[in-house]
Amino acid sequence: MSNIVVFGAGGTLGSRVCAEAVRRGHQVTAAVRRPEAVTYLPPEVSVVPGDATSARSVAELAPLADALVVAIGGPGRTLWREAAETLVTTLRDMPAAPRIIHLGGGATLLAPDGSRLLDDPEFPDRYRESAAGQADALDYYRSSNGVTWTYVSPPPLEFHPGERTGHYRTDGDRPVTDEHGRSVLSYEDFAVAVVDEIEQPRFTDARFTAAY
Repeated sequence: MSNIVVFGAGGTLGSRVCAEAVRRGHQVTAAVRRPEAVTYLPPEVSVVPGDATSARSVAELAPLADALVVAIGGPGRTLWREAAETLVTTLRDMPAAPRIIHLGGGATLLAPDGSRLLDDPEFPDRYRESAAGQADALDYYRSSNGVTWTYVSPPPLEFHPGERTGHYRTDGDRPVTDEHGRSVLSYEDFAVAVVDEIEQPRFTDARFTAAY
């Protein structure tokens, strides 16, 4: 059993990671900015105040954890890079520091020509700022040292609520596609992939993506 702290546990993906981890018998702490507003997580989850961009908050919660899952979201571009910097600088000198599992953006994946999907001129403008922010966080992790991290990207487009099948395939920087060229995954199976990676690390200090 692992002790898992999930920052942003009240959100779409964070809540599913909590549910999947509890299902497998892990001890889960949901770190959210407004604990009183989070009433829909499994009763086994401990809900506490927490903020991935606060060094004090990270320092208080890290000693409880084997893994810190970053499932945060918000407006603007800077949030994800700020969280990455806070986590790395806070954990770097901490004995037995937990591993960072950052739930990142699918638009940071690479097209066949090697360019990032978010750099395509036809990429929707309404998503470009947040996609760039997630890319900034990935770049920061890749340039960091002294911590252990994994960055997990969903499919770039067809990513939605659905069935938990427990099945998926993985790749590194390019979307996983089926025989029709589609990259598809449910939120539920994304959570399965995240908890699988916590239990049996395969992508240490690296990014991976998952889809059917």
